Amino acid sequence: MESDLLRSVHAILLELDGHHTASQFNRGMLRWTLHKKIERNPANNSTLVKIVVKELERAERSDNKLHIIPLLHTLMYAILQAVYIPDDLYKRVYEFCKRLLTLPQPYCTVGLSHAIRVKSERLTPGVLYQRMVLSEQNIKNEQYQYLEKVFVFADPALLSMEMSAALSSEIESASTCRSHMSYMCDVIVHTMQAALGDSCDAPTLECMLKAKGQDTIELCFREVVATVEVCAEEAGGNHSLYTGRLQQLYTTIVSSANPGKELAKFTRSAPSSEVLSSDSASFEMPDPVSDLTSSELLRLSILSTDSGIERDLPPSELPAVSEEPSAGRSEQEQGRLFRKGGIKMKPSVSDGMALLQDTLEETGASPPGKLQRRAGSHGLPGGRQQKLYTARIVVLGDDRIVGRLAKAYYSLRKRDARRPFLTQKLNLQIYYIPVTHEEYSFTKENTPTAGSDLCQLAAYLGRVDPWYENNIRSLCQMIPKLAKMKSCSGKSSEANPFLTDVISYYVRMGLQPVYFCIYSVKMAFTCLTKEHVEDVFVTQLQIDIPECMGFSGNCGAMMTISYKKASLSNREVEKGLSLRTSGLVMRAIPTCETEDLDCLTVSFSEGSKVKAGVDGKIRTCNIKIRTLERKPFTVCLDQDYRRIFKNVASIEVSPCLEPGYVMQKMQNSRFSVSDQEDIGLTKYMSKVLPLPINTFAGIIQ
Repeated sequence: MESDLLRSVHAILLELDGHHTASQFNRGMLRWTLHKKIERNPANNSTLVKIVVKELERAERSDNKLHIIPLLHTLMYAILQAVYIPDDLYKRVYEFCKRLLTLPQPYCTVGLSHAIRVKSERLTPGVLYQRMVLSEQNIKNEQYQYLEKVFVFADPALLSMEMSAALSSEIESASTCRSHMSYMCDVIVHTMQAALGDSCDAPTLECMLKAKGQDTIELCFREVVATVEVCAEEAGGNHSLYTGRLQQLYTTIVSSANPGKELAKFTRSAPSSEVLSSDSASFEMPDPVSDLTSSELLRLSILSTDSGIERDLPPSELPAVSEEPSAGRSEQEQGRLFRKGGIKMKPSVSDGMALLQDTLEETGASPPGKLQRRAGSHGLPGGRQQKLYTARIVVLGDDRIVGRLAKAYYSLRKRDARRPFLTQKLNLQIYYIPVTHEEYSFTKENTPTAGSDLCQLAAYLGRVDPWYENNIRSLCQMIPKLAKMKSCSGKSSEANPFLTDVISYYVRMGLQPVYFCIYSVKMAFTCLTKEHVEDVFVTQLQIDIPECMGFSGNCGAMMTISYKKASLSNREVEKGLSLRTSGLVMRAIPTCETEDLDCLTVSFSEGSKVKAGVDGKIRTCNIKIRTLERKPFTVCLDQDYRRIFKNVASIEVSPCLEPGYVMQKMQNSRFSVSDQEDIGLTKYMSKVLPLPINTFAGIIQ
């Protein structure tokens, strides 16, 4: 078996180096096949860890950094599901991860994250797997209360019927195939094997658990979770005490004639309210109103953020003088709620601080205006205060759905800035899987030659993160093929759910975000009575003159353009020009590896008459365009045909401001003479709002 695993690892590395050009559309299948092999026989995880550590040390000696992060993720995924790993192997892995701290980003960040997890697993075997199952399956318990939920979004307008049906059926079948009780048994068996090693007879333990009732399994599960968490919370916990308690529990389960009675004696006493629940809705956010007492509800009704509602008040608190209902009113009209002038509450100091802390943690404190794109987690893993709930948002589609995602994300942040709720409760992680119908092929250099214009963002992520390229961007063409094969065969994919396995791997291991600037566009129209429109885009904005589409030469409109020229020195120079053009395109995503600047690249259409000294391209982050003639133009955002604006006279494009920064700026304006000056904490906050999309490595230079 060791030789088979070694061949699989070498095949993955060859694929990573680009030596399998004939199988570009099957990228990711080798990794999936390897994980399926160790999933069928978890005992092989230890062998795989030994193989991968040798390959990592070989890559370190040869300075082959391309292999380091993919091998690290393969290693960590094996450790996560391994039933038993010798201590000397743990030490070897930990020492390698520590050596990565001397390397630049992203190797030091990924190495530090994995070193912390390996150390936790070494001191408390089984803790990583247990926490993963508890959070992902939303199993309520008192010891570890962190819960996760994965939300998969796909735009039906961008996917075919057969693809939508295949995706929904596979995801639904994966979410309902097992009960919470089976996951509890998995946690018990895995923890016993990880801690006790060969002294744990896993088949016998599984049979004994299956023969017991639900109450007995819950008692055993609760005791295992409590033992693991107590040891994990104590820095350098007593390993012998940990294994001794699990050994005692294991003996009680497999040898007791009356397991329920014996477990009741063994486990610590707990009130009946602590019995575990398998309610599938356990991830739901707690309702801040339902948790209040009756007296608090009355207070909330009066001091609401909306206004007081007269019908909510008890009779004793109703005003003495009230308007008599007219005789002509019906009972239904009299029963309506009457709005009274209430007290509009301002965000509290704690709410403001929560939003401020969230802004500093998520966007970092890098100074504005820098053209280098930011990536990777800021700060030490575990250094920030963890939130109990994590929502992992997975979007499937092309650049059009990413644009709609950016718009929804911006609206959410603006609402949360006014009254923070999700900011305090929820940790939001965003993932992107490209899907398109268009065919494209690869050249010898593995660059797409056609059909990838709608997946510019995914192409960029594939360039900066080779492991994303192999495992996620390859799905761009594979998902439609799999959907077509499934619709033709009519077979269920429950036995080998490829897509759900890939999504699970992505959300578990893809923890390094790449930040994309969200741009705001303000549009004025030729009709003066029509209100201005504000929208956002994240990949591309295109301007066309309807009369001149498909023509060149003298056709076009005279436009005046004013912009701030972007430069690496961070010196913004105001410039302006006038030209006749039939259209232009603003791209926010770099199209080549040699130029990775976080700004807009403005390209004019062929035949545009540009003044001398302008090369036909502009790099900027702030630009204003208006037509000098009575020729309106059309604006299309993120290549989405549903986001086209006609009869536009002028536009203004600039990065979206971070709502947390705007709120803090408004508060500081009361104490500052100049509105342009950043004082207090605003000096350390990011001014612009980025869209973070998680990858495996961030950006590899």
